[in-house]
Amino acid sequence: MISERALKELISVLGPEHISTRSEDLHTFGTDATKLRFKPDAVAFPGTAEAISRILHLANQERFPVIPRGAGSGKSGGALPVEGGLVLAMDRFNRILGIDEQNLIARVECGVITAVFQEAVEKLDLFYPPDPASIKISTLGGNVAECAGGLRAVKYGVTRDYVLGLTAVLPTGEIIRTGVETIKGVVGYDLTRLLIGSEGTLAVVTEIIVRLVPKPAYRKTMMAFFETAAAAVETVSAIIRSKIVPTALEFMDRTCIGCVDQDVGLAAPKGTGALLLIEVDGDKTLATKEAKKVEALCSRQGALEFRSASRVKDGEKLWEARRNVSESVYKLRPDKVSEDIVVPRSRMAEFVGFLEDLAKAYGLPMAAYGHAGDGNIHVNILFDEKVPGESEKVQAAVKALFTKVIEMRGTLSGEHGVGITKAPFIEMEISRPALELMARLKKAFDPNGILNPGKIFPYMI
Repeated sequence: MISERALKELISVLGPEHISTRSEDLHTFGTDATKLRFKPDAVAFPGTAEAISRILHLANQERFPVIPRGAGSGKSGGALPVEGGLVLAMDRFNRILGIDEQNLIARVECGVITAVFQEAVEKLDLFYPPDPASIKISTLGGNVAECAGGLRAVKYGVTRDYVLGLTAVLPTGEIIRTGVETIKGVVGYDLTRLLIGSEGTLAVVTEIIVRLVPKPAYRKTMMAFFETAAAAVETVSAIIRSKIVPTALEFMDRTCIGCVDQDVGLAAPKGTGALLLIEVDGDKTLATKEAKKVEALCSRQGALEFRSASRVKDGEKLWEARRNVSESVYKLRPDKVSEDIVVPRSRMAEFVGFLEDLAKAYGLPMAAYGHAGDGNIHVNILFDEKVPGESEKVQAAVKALFTKVIEMRGTLSGEHGVGITKAPFIEMEISRPALELMARLKKAFDPNGILNPGKIFPYMI
């Protein structure tokens, strides 16, 4: 609980226009994409690292929680104020500070929308590859907190592969700068990598130095329809074995296709059980050659139909449909649990067979889609929490799902993080000694436990 004295001090630090206790703000900033709700005591809108430093000093004195928040698009509850306290809304950190075309780097504030940044660098024929499905609303700071991946990860990697350095405020109030502005740099511990993916539990990131690459000259989007999900994911392995590394290689099962079809009119062939959405990019001659090779491979693997987008805007329409799958599946049930497991690519056919059996066993729709090129499948379990017993079935299904993923030497999260939703299962993947080491790191950064408490391993802190 934030005391009246502390609230007055916050107002003096930020100004009354940048601190809110209005019920509508507490409601808005108390939820995220999980649709879970926790009520904060107040919401702050700082504009400088120095202001955040003063807020954190006060929080340590008064012992109230501080929860950094980007756009609220997270799907594991990492920005939820589970113990009340102050939500630190980073909306005002929204400037692109500089794009260095000579050294292929950029400096940006944490609140810049990912798509806005990508558009800015592409105007200069440069390219920032990380491409989460929430690109139009998610912030670069949120991407750093979760180490976001996205559709292009199969070829280009994830957020940590493009972050060179950070400016961050420690939970105890010190402002630090980590990393370098060069491609190489091995002086001291790699604090940049430690903070990436730490879900706002170790520091508040305010500024990011990212590396850029030249914008690909050409790209080609294709779609292949298959009779079964197994046939589709086996084709993924065939494409990779052929030494082609697509920009993106996305999978949708029958359930997802049915939902998306109502929105964009895919006109899938009769008998379609799954589809692959594929993109190649680079030099036009080489990319065109790769596209033809992909088409031949899909045909050999028994594709019911193969389509190529003839124009860029047609390709964008297909990718827009893919980005909207998560919302489209709500047609099936009013509630869902979204997991983002990863399994070895060679075992995806086995996994999708297991998922079909799991859905039958629990009598719940389970929509699967995602980044098949790197084995990252988003499993959406649809249910109605008002139906007696369905919520309990979902929890049992999630545990069975995670058990299978670990058995297959996979991971419980490829890009959504742990937050609060996966915290009860974390010891399935990470040993107790490793978790205790992480807890000691958290304690070293945050001795009073004020920064984003209750996340990742709450039972150990």
